[in-house]
Amino acid sequence: MTTHAPAPAPAPTERYLLSADMIADPYGHLDALRDHAPVHWSPLHHAWLVTGYDQVMRCLRDPAVSADRVRPLMDAVPQGAREDAERAFGILSRWMVFNDPPRHRRLRQVFQEAFSARAVARYRAFTEKATRAVLARKATPGRTGDLLADVAKPLPALVFARWLGIPPTDGPSFWYWNTRVADLVLGTAQEESEYRASLQALVSLDDYLGALVARRRAEPGDDLISQVLREGRVGDSVTEEEFVGMLTQMAFAGGETTSNLIANTVLALHTRPDQLAAVRAEPELAQGAVEETLRLDGPSKMSIRTAARDLDLDGRTLRAGDRVFLVTAAANRDPARFPDPGRFDVRRSGATHLGFGFGAHFCIGAALARLVAVAAVRTLVCDHPGLTLADPGRPAWQPSLLNRGLTALPVHY
Repeated sequence: MTTHAPAPAPAPTERYLLSADMIADPYGHLDALRDHAPVHWSPLHHAWLVTGYDQVMRCLRDPAVSADRVRPLMDAVPQGAREDAERAFGILSRWMVFNDPPRHRRLRQVFQEAFSARAVARYRAFTEKATRAVLARKATPGRTGDLLADVAKPLPALVFARWLGIPPTDGPSFWYWNTRVADLVLGTAQEESEYRASLQALVSLDDYLGALVARRRAEPGDDLISQVLREGRVGDSVTEEEFVGMLTQMAFAGGETTSNLIANTVLALHTRPDQLAAVRAEPELAQGAVEETLRLDGPSKMSIRTAARDLDLDGRTLRAGDRVFLVTAAANRDPARFPDPGRFDVRRSGATHLGFGFGAHFCIGAALARLVAVAAVRTLVCDHPGLTLADPGRPAWQPSLLNRGLTALPVHY
């Protein structure tokens, strides 16, 4: 009997990834792209869309795929806001995520010890106490509210501010600047006035953290800044300017990613009663719920890279200078890597998801983000059995190419 190879999947129609339907639910289209061709040139986005797990992993490992992407961000700034941009983009150029080895390695090593699982574990008791305090204020039974605004945003803000050593009185300004910086980096700033506000916020954040570093030199505490200063690397392996620039990245990344991870996990569980019941029966499965959210509907959809030189990827030739979208949201649902990839399973084990990246650019703050998210999810699920979604219909998502974050999560506590 003659057997035939299955016919290749038909080429999916080109779709704009920032259209309303793609923001609401990109996964069907991304799955179709991956099944047709895991490395696909998109004329609409003028970029390669890399959607297969193995292909994304290859790019994350290959030095020919560069993380230096400050220039594309600069190019997106409206002409009228360019005069404000020079210093702001100088700051971004010091972020680890926008640098390749060997500079990336040199910058990252400064924070390696402070971000180790052992160092982060010291904040477990504070995180659990902060979680209970936030929920006691906001999640009172019978109340209706927005879980994103009530819990998912303020909790990481409390923990990250304590970890960075931000005095409570400075919190409002600090987090306002962070929100505006997120608009710039995640591409949600659209109007010239929004770009100006975001650029100025990054400069203000850099000035503030520079002054805080000077204060911690004179009056050390038990926070991240004091710890790194004690280790003696600032002024040795990195300049103070580089250190402060990297702190602006830490401040931005910690709050936004963890807030979205908490909200997305709560949404995932409350739309899957069997998985919610499993976590209630075994609270330690809150860790599995967070990991499965990172895989299936995590806070990051993709990262943007540039081909530093010509390279062959899956039989396609990427030319030097080409933009490359590493679509982890598709790679994390690759059936070649994950059995039954569309199923949310808090007991899933096996293949490593790419929700925090991989290799040199694996998220340095992953241990702290996991600590905060697991504490929040476990407490919400196990101590608040009356929590329900107030609007179980289609949730509203932020219009961003890179991140996957709700605009609100209405609930009954």
